[in-house]
Amino acid sequence: MRAPAPAYAADLNGETIDRARGVLGTSLLDAIDRVGEVALHVRRDALVDALAALRDTPGLEYQQLMEIAGVDYPDRGVERFEVVYCLLSLTRNHRIRVHVQTDDVQPVPSVTGLWPVAGWLEREVYDLYGVLFSGNADLRRILTDYGFRGHPLRKDFPMTGYTEVRYSEEHKRVVYQPVSLTQDFRNFDFQSPWEGAAYVLPGDEKGALPEAKGAPTPLKADDLQKAGAARSPTQAPGAPSQPYGKTAESTAETGVGRNGPQSGPKPADPDVIPGSSAEKTGGQNQ
Repeated sequence: MRAPAPAYAADLNGETIDRARGVLGTSLLDAIDRVGEVALHVRRDALVDALAALRDTPGLEYQQLMEIAGVDYPDRGVERFEVVYCLLSLTRNHRIRVHVQTDDVQPVPSVTGLWPVAGWLEREVYDLYGVLFSGNADLRRILTDYGFRGHPLRKDFPMTGYTEVRYSEEHKRVVYQPVSLTQDFRNFDFQSPWEGAAYVLPGDEKGALPEAKGAPTPLKADDLQKAGAARSPTQAPGAPSQPYGKTAESTAETGVGRNGPQSGPKPADPDVIPGSSAEKTGGQNQ
């Protein structure tokens, strides 16, 4: 895979805009070359003729309609919706977008006569945005459920919707009822807590002390041993310098051991006969 997106001849943008202006004439409202893509804004009533010219004119030849998308700009007030036609030229390896503006009352001319696939794409825009298309023989909802109210991709559509669906044991069927959580608008705090938020989160106090630049230097083996010795508990006063057991100070005392504070002489074992071989050899009863 050479590129994450389909490659096309972006160096043809200037030539495409010049040819489109000469072919479309007054039907073209604006032509924009931005981030390597060409966007042509045309009049709504001249949409079909403009798309036919872009498809059939030599030097343009945008044969395929790839997608029809909708965009909502509620701040505009008038003609808040844009319908975007994405075209592809196979012979020139180039893509353009054609934009028209409308509202929820004035219909956009259907382009099903140019590309039959536009019938399904126009139904999607109608379903999600409420844009009407004149000339579409089957303009019905295609993505939402039966009886769905509203258009879910409009910016003023509540995020929880108007109705909710559940199964009713009383009616033994799926029922629709008004949503219990009304949510016409929602205000989100888009400020990241790591970028100067007013509130303090647990753990923010760790960033108050500045640290030296660069990664911390790893400790050496001597430093680790000294740190372990510093953390070891101190010896209580009066305690013996050597632990109880068979710990010798020299090789001559190996195996002698040291007696504890409660140690005393061993009681005589009646089972051991003094002077016997067991006593001489240090048997298990000694």
